[in-house]
Amino acid sequence: MSETVRLVCPSGRKHAELWGGYLLAALGVVAIAVDPSHWANITLGVLLLLIGGGLAAHGHLFVKAPVLEVSDGEFHYRRGKYEVSVPFGDIGSYHLLPGGVRSLGLCDTAGRPKRFPSLQSRRTSRAYLPLTGITSPAKVEAFMAVAGIPPRKRSLTS
Repeated sequence: MSETVRLVCPSGRKHAELWGGYLLAALGVVAIAVDPSHWANITLGVLLLLIGGGLAAHGHLFVKAPVLEVSDGEFHYRRGKYEVSVPFGDIGSYHLLPGGVRSLGLCDTAGRPKRFPSLQSRRTSRAYLPLTGITSPAKVEAFMAVAGIPPRKRSLTS
């Protein structure tokens, strides 16, 4: 495959954190604007501004959404500083693991699950790559179809 195919997973926690931070900062401004001469309003407003600003900054800087990409004959998975690259020829199929946080499992050409190093510098390895809970399975399936990676069959063949 010569062109790049890319899927950025949506991150619901990031959006909630950003909007919550913006809302708290706006409430802080309103609390100060209602009665700027009273010390309680100023204290409450400053606290709301600090908490809202902290939440918004954390949402912008620290919560990274997973990115799936196929380019130059390799499959890439990125989430913050963690990156996995697998040669396209080593991937035989994929499967999606359901749950609160969806995950993508890749299988080699013989159908065995591929193992990846842990995301949090733990000693264990894992057989899946975490996505986000609001990532649509249909979008992942469409991405993998465009990339040319077939789904793993769920039935056992004899």
